[in-house]
Amino acid sequence: MDRERFDAGLERVIIALVLGALCFGPLANGASDPVPFLVGQYLITAAALVWGVRLWCKPRPRLLLPPVTWAVLAFTGFAAWRYFAADIEYVARLELIRIVVYALAFFLIVQNLHRQETVNLVGYTLVFLAMAVACYAAYQFFTGDFRVWWLPGEYAGRGTGTYINPNHLAGFLELILPLGLAYTIAGRMKPVLRILLGYATCVIAVGLGVSMSRGAWVALAGALLFFFGILLFHRGYRLAAIFALLLMGASAFIVVPKADVLRQRAARAVEELRGPEYSRYLLWGPALDLWRENPWLGAGPGHFDYRFRSVRPQEIQLRPDRAHNDYLNTLVDWGIVGLGLVLSALALLAAGLARAWRHLGGTAADLGHRRSNRFAFALGGSAGLVALGLHSFVDFNMHIPANALLAVAFLAFLTAHLRFATERWWMAAPRLVTGAITLLLLGAAVFLAVNFRRQALEQWWLAEARRLPLFSSLQAAHYEAAFAVEPRNFETAYLVGECYRVQSWEGGFDHRELAGEAMTWFERAARLNRFDSYSFLRHGMCLDWVGRSAESWPWYARAEELDPNGYYTVAHVGWHFVQRENYAAARPWFERSLRLQWKHNPIAANYLEICNRRLREAAGRDDTVGPSPLTK
Repeated sequence: MDRERFDAGLERVIIALVLGALCFGPLANGASDPVPFLVGQYLITAAALVWGVRLWCKPRPRLLLPPVTWAVLAFTGFAAWRYFAADIEYVARLELIRIVVYALAFFLIVQNLHRQETVNLVGYTLVFLAMAVACYAAYQFFTGDFRVWWLPGEYAGRGTGTYINPNHLAGFLELILPLGLAYTIAGRMKPVLRILLGYATCVIAVGLGVSMSRGAWVALAGALLFFFGILLFHRGYRLAAIFALLLMGASAFIVVPKADVLRQRAARAVEELRGPEYSRYLLWGPALDLWRENPWLGAGPGHFDYRFRSVRPQEIQLRPDRAHNDYLNTLVDWGIVGLGLVLSALALLAAGLARAWRHLGGTAADLGHRRSNRFAFALGGSAGLVALGLHSFVDFNMHIPANALLAVAFLAFLTAHLRFATERWWMAAPRLVTGAITLLLLGAAVFLAVNFRRQALEQWWLAEARRLPLFSSLQAAHYEAAFAVEPRNFETAYLVGECYRVQSWEGGFDHRELAGEAMTWFERAARLNRFDSYSFLRHGMCLDWVGRSAESWPWYARAEELDPNGYYTVAHVGWHFVQRENYAAARPWFERSLRLQWKHNPIAANYLEICNRRLREAAGRDDTVGPSPLTK
């Protein structure tokens, strides 16, 4: 009896930790920044350790292992193997940490949170959490106060809720809305709770509307067609489904033509397809070029953004971060093997749900007119994943940790529902298997704990450095302290080099020593990330500064090779020729830089004017070399 009570207590601890991780991420700006993600990482790690203890509390533990679990395990193993062959170790390790956290969350839910009472608790909590976030988004939209907590908003005119990007808010809401709708229509509960869930679902719909996310609107429409299409085959809900579909069609027919905002967003989508200054569609061709370099294994975990400069089109001068297509981004980073494993997990889940559907209450013969929370979660969770899956064709919600963790949780809960169809997925775990699982959990926990400590200290030093005067000696010392904690972070090495470079350019008596120190750090950054053009660029600039221009060209050439269409890199190649007083050679580089980025490009504009003036002086008359039309 005491063992059973202790086991129940451990189960409640796991539920609290997992639910805390699921709820904290959306409230912490999607956990996109390192520190909020560390909180979720800590909670999942603690839950994994508790699970390890719980395994030994049961005299005969059992494991639920449907085919989906093996696909998830295979991708996790592939990610760990791919990490060791990655070009940029630091980036690959951060990506592996995320995958280990998601995999642990998946197995924690499948093995520990499969009771219906637990599923209902998580489902209700997420619906009301989404309602609160949607209320915040509506407040932002209707009051014009677009701050996100205490942070300034970046998307005026669009509700973002607790997220920084409204598209990621929409990804969160579109995942939860079908679940709230399913509970309202098909769930078994008291009338008061049904009314509250229905109200929450309406509020979530408003939050989706004020996000102004076109991709989310289309994805939700597709998910609702799937949702009500399933209900059409259920005798008890057929009339409600037909009515809802007719209502959706009529609303779209009436509202869309009259809504100026919707027309403006649709017009902007058409403009993007024609190729504006910045369009996500322009990223997809270069992404495919990157994938072709290593089609089977991909460019490397999380490497897309760092490899993009070498293939960037002239129209894209911003840093894209992701490919704005989760499937394509996965293909680039993980290759055919990685994407195949991900899609196989989704296909196995879909096939399992199709076979288990009647056991979940998915047919009229099984359920009749009774309501079922089991059926409600299966329907709402599936529709939510459909919505997020459709939205992922034009965005990167699966690279937002909070949304990715929620999607993995839905995948895990639906996988656990497969147990209603058959007993064959249950496997007894003898002590040898239990010991092996415990060792795996301990290994994962140690890996996450070591990196948790390292990242926490690194982020503390980086945060302290950002508060100090820019490029000061004190700031350089803090960046060096951060690098000492995490000596594989090339970005920190670059920042240290920048501090010393700027101090050197102040022209003090020790400017040569400072330039030498800067070059040491830029070399270090280039070794840690051989695809970073700016490390090579800055090294060349330091050589020019100390009068070693004859040695600097290979560094500029390498920078230009890595970023041939980057206006900033191209402008600095021209700057190099100015330092050598070769104005005729410098001028074409500045002109090209201005063609790539004619706004907010003072380096190219100002130095082009200097080149024109010096060339006129050399020619001996003012009309020989006219100013470039780009500077008029």
